Amino acid sequence: MQEGLRLQVFFLCLGAVLWTTIASGMHRSSGLRERSHRHHSSLHRHRERGKEGQVLHRSKRGWVWNQFFVIEEYTGPDPVLVGRLHSDVDSGDGNIKYILSGEGAGTIFVIDDKTGNIHATKTLDREEQAQYTLTAQAVARDTNKPLEPPSEFIVKVQDINDNPPEFLHGPYYARVAEMSNVGTSVIKVTATDADDPTYGNSARLVYSILQGQPYFSVEPQTGIIRTALPNMDREARQEYDVVIQAKDMGGHMGGLSGTTQVKITLTDVNDNPPKFAQVSEDKVPGEEVGRLKARDPDLGENGLVDYRILEGDGMNFFEISKDSETQEAVIKLKKPVDFETKRSYTLRVEASNPHVDSRFIAWGPYKDTTIVKISVEDADEPPTFLVPGYSFEVEENAPGGTVVGRVHAKDTDMMNNPVRYMIPRYTDLEEFFTINPEDGMIKTTRPLDREAQSWHNISVSATEIGGHHQDAKVRVNIKVKDVNDNAPEFATQNEVLVCENVTPGKLIETVSATDKDEMAHRQHFHFSLAPEVVNNHSFSLKDNRDSTASIFVIRKGFSRMTQDVYHLPIEINDNGVPPMSSTNTLIIRVCSCDSKDTILSCNVEPFILSAGLSTGALIAILACIVILLAIVVLFVALRRQKKEPLIIFEEEDIRENIITYDDEGGGEEDTEAFDIATLQNPDGANGFLPRKDIKPELAFPLRPGMRPLGTTVDVDDFIKTRICDADNDPTAPPYDSIQIYGYEGRGSIAGSLSSLESVTTDSDLDYDYLQSWGPRFKKLADLYGTKDYADDNS
Repeated sequence: MQEGLRLQVFFLCLGAVLWTTIASGMHRSSGLRERSHRHHSSLHRHRERGKEGQVLHRSKRGWVWNQFFVIEEYTGPDPVLVGRLHSDVDSGDGNIKYILSGEGAGTIFVIDDKTGNIHATKTLDREEQAQYTLTAQAVARDTNKPLEPPSEFIVKVQDINDNPPEFLHGPYYARVAEMSNVGTSVIKVTATDADDPTYGNSARLVYSILQGQPYFSVEPQTGIIRTALPNMDREARQEYDVVIQAKDMGGHMGGLSGTTQVKITLTDVNDNPPKFAQVSEDKVPGEEVGRLKARDPDLGENGLVDYRILEGDGMNFFEISKDSETQEAVIKLKKPVDFETKRSYTLRVEASNPHVDSRFIAWGPYKDTTIVKISVEDADEPPTFLVPGYSFEVEENAPGGTVVGRVHAKDTDMMNNPVRYMIPRYTDLEEFFTINPEDGMIKTTRPLDREAQSWHNISVSATEIGGHHQDAKVRVNIKVKDVNDNAPEFATQNEVLVCENVTPGKLIETVSATDKDEMAHRQHFHFSLAPEVVNNHSFSLKDNRDSTASIFVIRKGFSRMTQDVYHLPIEINDNGVPPMSSTNTLIIRVCSCDSKDTILSCNVEPFILSAGLSTGALIAILACIVILLAIVVLFVALRRQKKEPLIIFEEEDIRENIITYDDEGGGEEDTEAFDIATLQNPDGANGFLPRKDIKPELAFPLRPGMRPLGTTVDVDDFIKTRICDADNDPTAPPYDSIQIYGYEGRGSIAGSLSSLESVTTDSDLDYDYLQSWGPRFKKLADLYGTKDYADDNS
């Protein structure tokens, strides 16, 4: 129990401390609260004994305050209230007048001389002036006689984050030695923020690096830039452009930021040994490889030196010339070298004087030789395919995943890095093929159709992993091998014309066939009549065994009146693997011919017209039919416009035009600011559509049983029954629908939304039975149940 009592005392003390801190913070953070301390008008005396024992009397002032606060950059429509001054001698009768003087009094700060309210009339900027010292005094309104001694107070401008950080000394330039260890300090950058550093996080800066990773990093709090990568080589890259950002609000979202540039230069250290002349294998002919110079102390033309290559295994790859200004021998590449083939070459170079004085020939030869060794430097080259191009074949209709072939490339550099393969999408837009990036195996993604595309020409790219992302491409041609999957068909679809008086045994047509598949050697088509017409008495077919067939007439004479068109089904077979066949119909039309078998007419219309009606009669009948159809359509349209339906559909709901005039959004023209679905009763979502507001043409007597029921009746069922009756009876007022003001939604704990607030009514009905209807009707019972009492009291 003692421990529980101690915990209770501890939490009580902690709550008191927290409450005091919160109240103090709230009191200090608001510049609109009163900072005066009222005292009783009676004089309080403090008695203090001095050295001689006398009693001193001191009266307290009637008002005391320390300082007010007002937020800077306030842009509201009204002057901001800074605070209120009040004296204990002010009894509220208006005889006291408050006077304000000091910095900004009357221009920036104004005071209401009756109430003591101080307002700031202008927007304040803390960075221009952080505080204002003012003096307030209470005087008599009629005599201007001071009622209190003047008191001085301070109005502090409260800071907001309205100034971004700035680097006043940027841009920066720094130097650091190459090959420095990770974390070596390079330079410190500093940003300043004009906001108040003692209030909030407006001036709390955090540094970050926007450009310069991964070579450098910056400490978030101090702004010190340090190296972040080891072994940075000046010979590979000497200068780096780094961008540093400073962000206030502790770096959180919403803070303001500023940036500066830092140019960092790597200084040289002796990290490279001397080397003889080298040539990279990626150099092109004509580029300089190296220089050498023979020393001749003579002057003028006597000191001129010529150079030439005497011998060596590099004579076919290098050439030598002279720089006339420096008298140096310049060795240049004559044709490309290959590191993988030969890594070094040796040249024997001779230097000689072109002008020799014959008097001193005996002194010795005026020339000298030296051996020049040239090393070939390995360059990062793209991978190399083993062959310049690939050709593969794959059968059509082969399932997806069928292997097409494999390509192979290798890295010829000394590192011999692995190679990754890919198919550039622009060479295979429909993505018929995929390639394994590891081994270069090409496969299909779905069955191919040779008849749609017989050749696919794609490219394969090989990239060296870990190199400079150089790639090599190779062409891959893929042929789709044919499979006999298309049936033969007629080569042409022309109709065959035959005369009525044709003689039996006459050849009327020779048909041929075609096939979308490839015609292999010795492949041909076989023709025969379809089984259902083998025994016909009009036509016969003879297979010519050369992929054609002849059609003959086997009877005498035809009559267009009896039959003008004959359909002769012919079966065509190929001998492919597997064999395919199809049935094609040959259309034979009977025509009128003269004695020389010249076709006169194949149209059967004159015979039909002569047996029936003329052309004019047919046109008249069609015109009558069109007129009758127009009359019917017009009649139906008039019937629809005569009477509108009683049902109003959901998309025509007139309540969507409700406009709320107290809406501060789009105003009166905004008809979409209100969700009409909130007006719809969820219990009514049973498919019933409300009727339009129409007034009944006939008055029907009130149906029996419409009187209020007794207390034993289920009121919910009663209301639902009456709603159903009213919705289905067009004579029941009101003519739109019954609105239940007691409906609060399912499970609502809200109070009544009814606007019926009157306690009086003009009706003589007795509403005492509402008391027994339950809590849903309590409001109505209270409203209407007080009528009698109100009348009695009046």
